[in-house]
Amino acid sequence: MAHIDELTWTDVRDGPPRTLVVPVGSVEQHGPHLPLVTDVAIAEVVARGVVADDPSLVLAPAVPYGAAGEHEGFPGTVSIGHEALRLLLVELGRSACRWASRLVFVNGHGGNVASLVEAVTRLRYEGRDAAWVSCTAPGTRSDAHAGRTETSLMLAVAPAAVREDAAEPGTTTPLRELLPRMRADGVAAISPNGILGDPTGANAEEGRALLAAITTAVGAAIHRWEPDEKSARLPF
Repeated sequence: MAHIDELTWTDVRDGPPRTLVVPVGSVEQHGPHLPLVTDVAIAEVVARGVVADDPSLVLAPAVPYGAAGEHEGFPGTVSIGHEALRLLLVELGRSACRWASRLVFVNGHGGNVASLVEAVTRLRYEGRDAAWVSCTAPGTRSDAHAGRTETSLMLAVAPAAVREDAAEPGTTTPLRELLPRMRADGVAAISPNGILGDPTGANAEEGRALLAAITTAVGAAIHRWEPDEKSARLPF
């Protein structure tokens, strides 16, 4: 696995054409049982799995902060907002694409999507071969936030960071019904504990299966490299 932390500039100059893989996450509340860096951790592990054993891919350090204003009703959340994230991603891409043949952002937080679409669309308009992909996989079950899916993933990724004794159900109303109020008033207005779903029953075995499916899907999307013309996303 090639990791940018382990390379010198001459390694990059003398090596093969590279695709830079950049995990993008968020520092935000994930209920009383999951760490604030859950989205970063999952994006990093997926990206690391995709890069493994492929010399054409280079793993970059993660962008840890995202657009998470909907979670600011909970202490510990650190959001840089849409505009700042969009600008950060554009400038990162402009610089990286001076040497990287391609650039892909591996996204672990749904609130980053608007910023990613705008940033990567701009980079592609400027002639840079950039795209983004989400940490999901077709056919896998998923809940909205800090529920069974993310809890199972974290039990596979960083079990010591999960406080299983604090896991409790949150609001289980379908997300589409919650979105209008959540966008207006934030997650705290619809879920006092910050959970959208039910983490009880989460387990590491399920997490490992989810992680393998996500990593396989993301890796296949990157290798096909067929960015959607409207969103610059790599579809599964």
